[in-house]
Amino acid sequence: MPVDRLEEKAVLKHPKGSTVEILYYGATVISWRVNGIERLFVSSKAALDGSKPVRGGIPVVFPCFGAPTHADHLKLSQHGFARSERWSFDSIVMDNDAGVSVRLVLGSTDQISSKYEPKFELVYVVTLAEHQLSTDLHVHNPAEASRDLEFQALFHTYFRAPASSVKITPLQNLGYYDKTRGTDEEKTIRRIESRAEVDVRNFTDFVYENAPGSYKVAWSDGEVSIKTRNLNNVVVWNPQEEGKKISDMEEGGWNKFVCVEPGFVRGFVRISPGESWIGQQSLTIT
Repeated sequence: MPVDRLEEKAVLKHPKGSTVEILYYGATVISWRVNGIERLFVSSKAALDGSKPVRGGIPVVFPCFGAPTHADHLKLSQHGFARSERWSFDSIVMDNDAGVSVRLVLGSTDQISSKYEPKFELVYVVTLAEHQLSTDLHVHNPAEASRDLEFQALFHTYFRAPASSVKITPLQNLGYYDKTRGTDEEKTIRRIESRAEVDVRNFTDFVYENAPGSYKVAWSDGEVSIKTRNLNNVVVWNPQEEGKKISDMEEGGWNKFVCVEPGFVRGFVRISPGESWIGQQSLTIT
């Protein structure tokens, strides 16, 4: 079967051997294997039992990125609730030689409504091809909603790659904000990226604006291309030795990954009642 529906996750299998595993908790992709090689990093100390968001894979960030600032989000924890709610398996969207695709859904529940009042509907479509993984997040503001829906969204992708040699392009000449700085004032200073190839050999947490939507992540023996839709920011993150402060980060785990995270996180997407928005990320092994 191209899709195994297990109690806690769905496993997608491509005819050419590639696989993807998606936890229903958080709709988090926790494995992507191509040619027998795991392409995503998940900490060996990550909780996969629904007790906390997964440290690794591809967590879904919605409706806020980082600490909440919007009035609708102030009761939420960092990065919102999508990554820490159980999604429902909806359907198999595609099943043929080109690929296999599934749809997961999340709507307002009593638990969510207690901390987030706006009405919403989320649909997450994950598609596996031979060398490609696509994640599409559909955000719908129901027609019966009384007001606009304002939100941020991001794919917090952890690529398995040696942090000492990975390079991300093309980010040169883009404006960015450095979240590693010591004061809030310094974090709000817009800087310009001067490097032709961005590395993460030092503690890095940069939010780039007006990003091109197409990127390359390369290292000594591997490369992934990223193409996005409706995601005008990209975040590059690796904590380096600061990773020791993260309780669910395995020892030395920061040496094994780089996060390149397409999103809409500077300002907010706004959609009126009855409208929808789609953010897409396509990852290709090249």
